[in-house]
Amino acid sequence: MRLPDRVTGLFLVGLGAAAAYGGWLLPPVPGQPVGPNVFPLVIGSGLALCGLAIAFGIGHSFEEEEEIIPIEGGEAKAPPGKLYGLRALLPPALLLFYVAVADRLGFIITAALIVYGTATALGARWKLSLPLAVLAPIGIHLIFSKLLRVPLPIGLLPMPW
Repeated sequence: MRLPDRVTGLFLVGLGAAAAYGGWLLPPVPGQPVGPNVFPLVIGSGLALCGLAIAFGIGHSFEEEEEIIPIEGGEAKAPPGKLYGLRALLPPALLLFYVAVADRLGFIITAALIVYGTATALGARWKLSLPLAVLAPIGIHLIFSKLLRVPLPIGLLPMPW
């Protein structure tokens, strides 16, 4: 079953508005400019804006129509590999991996392994996966430690800030 873009976009608008409203209800922390209400507000607002873009078809003209190639013999091609469908289990498996090893390895190493594993599972080459696995955890650590002031597990590789 395929839903129209307008339906899914409006659903995302509602979900984003609910997240932003829930964040707006959170009390601010006295003496700090950034409290627990900022993160849900930012994420909810972004989700609502993306939902509006989907609902109104913004960017739809940039999508290329896929060329239909006739299959010889009339049979559809099977997805590559027998374990291709198990990629759907990757997000919960990586979440359990983070819970199991983050305290020992620390956030930076654990997040780097998760980013590298996800990027390669989604088809990225190592020339893209490796720099992404090095830079993304550092950027996320900066956001959480400096902006949101959320402590992350230090582990084997402490950050200098």
